[in-house]
Amino acid sequence: MRRSLPIVSTLIVLLAASYFLIPLYATFQFSLQMVRGQWSFEAYRSVFNSDVFAATVTFSTIASLAAILVGVLIVVPTAYWVRLRLPRWRPVVEFVSLMPLIIPPVVLVFGYVRLFGSTSYLPLTLSNAGTNTLLVAGYVVLSLPYMYRAVDNGMAAIDIKTLTEAAEILGASRFRTIAAVIFPNVRSAIVSGAFLSFSISFGEFVIASLLNRPAFGPYLVQIGQDRAYEPAALAIMSFALIWACMVLMQLFAARKPGGRILPRLIRPSARSVTP
Repeated sequence: MRRSLPIVSTLIVLLAASYFLIPLYATFQFSLQMVRGQWSFEAYRSVFNSDVFAATVTFSTIASLAAILVGVLIVVPTAYWVRLRLPRWRPVVEFVSLMPLIIPPVVLVFGYVRLFGSTSYLPLTLSNAGTNTLLVAGYVVLSLPYMYRAVDNGMAAIDIKTLTEAAEILGASRFRTIAAVIFPNVRSAIVSGAFLSFSISFGEFVIASLLNRPAFGPYLVQIGQDRAYEPAALAIMSFALIWACMVLMQLFAARKPGGRILPRLIRPSARSVTP
């Protein structure tokens, strides 16, 4: 019985892997058949030579990075304050962070249009900058469950109370404690959440399409309606990007949070004092 367990588990893993790898291989093989009678990377070359592809990738990258920055600035202080001062509110905050998984993105974007449309007091949809702001806000909301879980798990691995008390004894303000002590100690957790957020925001379609933004997700759908081989190449490249983010996330997640000391917070007078 013990000898049969590795065989059964191996078969289960192979069947589960084939469910994903076989369609992926078929898509990759189809993307190489743009030139009849031979396999080539002509579809990939055609995609890279397109100016629209470069513009959409650049736009989605900038929007995703902006969403990551805003998400970190919101999530890290919130998770820190909830764990330090408001532990009873933690279930409520966790429930709120899970709401984007329950509310569909189409409801979210129609709410944005309703609140910030042309008839509102703050008509952000009338300008490109305002619409881009709504897009980044939508990306922040979509990535909130993943960013909050990553940061909260990172803070659970360190002693926030002791670090805060040590920083306050050394004369640090609350803002400097978060910036110089908490951020470095949960850096690996923040980076893991950032990669996961980037993989979600980069290929997002619903919000970018309804806000009429030149993002990568709508471009992928649009090119799929006009051509045959280029969409397969784009799908392979998007999968490769997501997998690269997953690998980087695992590498950073393997680093244990903590292990940082507070030398920059020590005042010169405190360093010169001898016990």
